Amino acid sequence: MSMLVKTLWANEGGDAAQDVVYAWLKQHVLTLPRNETTFLTEAQVCRETGVSRTPVREAFLRLEADGLLKIMPKKGAYIAPITEAEIDSIMQARRLVEEWCAQQASRFGSALADELDRLIDQQDQVRNDRIAFIESDRDFHRAIVRAAGNPVLETFYESLRDRQVRMGVHAISVGSRIDEVLAEHRRIAQAIRAAEADRAVAAVGEHLARTLTALREPTFGNWSPGPRAT
Repeated sequence: MSMLVKTLWANEGGDAAQDVVYAWLKQHVLTLPRNETTFLTEAQVCRETGVSRTPVREAFLRLEADGLLKIMPKKGAYIAPITEAEIDSIMQARRLVEEWCAQQASRFGSALADELDRLIDQQDQVRNDRIAFIESDRDFHRAIVRAAGNPVLETFYESLRDRQVRMGVHAISVGSRIDEVLAEHRRIAQAIRAAEADRAVAAVGEHLARTLTALREPTFGNWSPGPRAT
C-alpha cells in the first residue's frame, strides 16, 4: 500500500473506502503524462489501495462522470491520451468564451476583482499541490464566466472541464509556469478592477496563449508529478 493511500485512510477514516479509492485514482489519472494511454483493472486498484472491488467500481463510475476515464465492461478502465488536436480545440473554445466573458464581467469592477483577488491568494497557498492549484485555477476562470451572466455559455464552459485538470497539471510543470500563472491572473483581476474591458480581454488572451504554449512543450513524457501536499 502506497504512502498516499495510507495518508488518505488516515484522513478519511475506515468507513470511506470509496472516497479513498476515488482520491487515489484521481491523482493517478491526473498526473499521467498527457500523451500516455493507460488501462487499469479492478484487481490492480484493489491491490494498490487495499480495498474490495465494490468501492473500486464506484470510484470508476465517479471518475467516468468526471470525464477522466472510460469504463470498459468486464475489463476495467481506459484512460486515453490527450492529443494535440484536442488541446487546440479546447483552448480555442476557452478563448472564445473567456475573452467575451471578461469583457462583460469588467462592468462589475471592484466587486468581482475582490473575489478574484481572494481566489488568487487561495491558489497561491496551494502552489505545492499541483492538482489543488489547477482546481483553484478553474475556480478563478469560472468566477469570470459566471459574472458575465450568460447561463448557456456557463453550461458550455463547464462541459469543457473533462480533461482540463489533467492538461493543466502538465502545463504548470513547465519551467516557472506556476509563478507566471499567478502573475497573469493578477493582471486580469487588475484590468477588471479598473473596469477596462479591452485590457481584461487582452490579459485573458495572453494568459491562454501562454498556457497553450506550455501545453505544447515536449517535456511532458519525462515529467514526474512530485509529492502531493498533505
